Amino acid sequence: MRTSKRWFTAALAVLALTLVTVTTDAVAPRPAQALDNGVARTPPMGWNTWNTFGCNINETLIRQMADAIVNTGLRDLGYKYVVVDDCWFNPNRDAQGNLQGDPQRFPSGMKALGDYLHARGLLFGIYQGPLDQTCAQYFDSYPGSTGSLGHEYQDARQFAAWGVDYLKYDWCSPTGSISEQVARLSIMRDALKATGRPIVYSINSNSIHEKTGPQRNWSDVANLWRTTEDITNAWDTGQTNGYPMGIQNIVNVTVPMAGYAAPGGFNDPDMLEVGNGGMTDTEMRSHFALWAVLAAPLMMGNDVRSASSGTLDILKNANLIAINQDTLGRQAVQVSHDGTRRVLAKRLANGDVAVALFNQGSSTTTVSTTAAAIGKSGTSFGLRDAWTNGTSTTTGTISASVPAHGTVVYRVSGGTTTDPSTPTTFRLRSASAGRCVDVDRGTSTNGTGMLIWDCHTNANQQFTQDGQTLRILGKCLDVPPSSTNGTRVQIWDCNGGTNQQWTFNGNGTVSNGRFPSLCLDVNNSGTANGTPVILWSCHGGTNQRWARS
Repeated sequence: MRTSKRWFTAALAVLALTLVTVTTDAVAPRPAQALDNGVARTPPMGWNTWNTFGCNINETLIRQMADAIVNTGLRDLGYKYVVVDDCWFNPNRDAQGNLQGDPQRFPSGMKALGDYLHARGLLFGIYQGPLDQTCAQYFDSYPGSTGSLGHEYQDARQFAAWGVDYLKYDWCSPTGSISEQVARLSIMRDALKATGRPIVYSINSNSIHEKTGPQRNWSDVANLWRTTEDITNAWDTGQTNGYPMGIQNIVNVTVPMAGYAAPGGFNDPDMLEVGNGGMTDTEMRSHFALWAVLAAPLMMGNDVRSASSGTLDILKNANLIAINQDTLGRQAVQVSHDGTRRVLAKRLANGDVAVALFNQGSSTTTVSTTAAAIGKSGTSFGLRDAWTNGTSTTTGTISASVPAHGTVVYRVSGGTTTDPSTPTTFRLRSASAGRCVDVDRGTSTNGTGMLIWDCHTNANQQFTQDGQTLRILGKCLDVPPSSTNGTRVQIWDCNGGTNQQWTFNGNGTVSNGRFPSLCLDVNNSGTANGTPVILWSCHGGTNQRWARS
């Protein structure tokens, strides 16, 4: 959502009275086509106007910021996209229906701004919305109704003529189903392609809307897709996925979506808040490190002209930028998470693995993993600390004392590497019963319950892991959204929800992404064929320990 807190508060009353209607007559829903536009082969890096300036923008500001990006050396590290967010436009289209820059804010015109950026080795980004209004217009903080609805091809041609290299496209309405969003957002995808100009296509389907980021893989529609509601300059806002989102809250939503990321398409956890105050230095470092290993776009949101040396030290960390920009284009996958200590591993193109040791707790703690757990085999491994650049060796243990809300990142080299996110087929064998998790009667109907049964090699005991998803019989291992102690585990159509995400913990337990304090459990420690598999409070007993076989 591209709005301030006061706009959002005022809008709550408005939403109860009126909704924007999505017009879909111009296009019928259709299967989405694969996106292959040759751009965003690694996560884009740059700067966006919104986090610091909101609607208070003009061409002088943009040019000053561009010069600062060049003069600080940020451009040469990869920060090239300068994105002009909402409120850049004349509230009225011209007589031919063309978009225009606001004549007071951008008197030289948008093409001249693009030329200025290109002359300095930078790239030009711009903002628009797929409905009749942009977010600022929807919340009555900027006049007009100049969204792209019905003008998609015309606007795409205009953007190309201005030299635009990046389009941020923001669905700012509570209306519209996911299928309607796909249909509408795909029109601009196709319109941009028709221009012949390579333009990064970044979408946000979540503003004031059902949070569709985690519900589908948007890589067939866009190069970048927002995973959550808007970021705010805070560590934790207590939101599962609602406005606004703190750093830790966004990480919780985005980690399970690792399987969606690949060259040309990346999960977008929103712009960086580094340098905007509101967080400790440790939290800002953690924010940047986590965005780096999550293969997120690194879009600065601070005033670069006045950035402190501490802020620049974070934004210019070459080790983390290299991890983020690795050509393999993988997002880190979760290796373990006990509710406080979280380990993420990102495979890199040269065979190294970047490991993030993240402490989500309120006091310093030791966070540990092993080379084997991150997909490394061998007898000796090199560790490079991304923050200190210090090096060390290990025979397998990877560990650090991590401050509250801190993240230590090591680049692990040596040995041989297997991909920690590569799907593998296995059974889940109960340590207490000696039997395996089984889909009841091999039925693939949604809601079919799981039980234990004598281990065999039939398909209804064969799981495939894809990121944190466990697939079986074409479905995903799932628990209902309202699960509590005793809820039976089931299968359901795969939807990317956190209730379909599972973590294999170091003590052999398997916890759920939506309910991290609940683990896979053999009901009442039963051992007989047909005993239900349920969720229960994690305690580490033998009826909650599982082996992949």
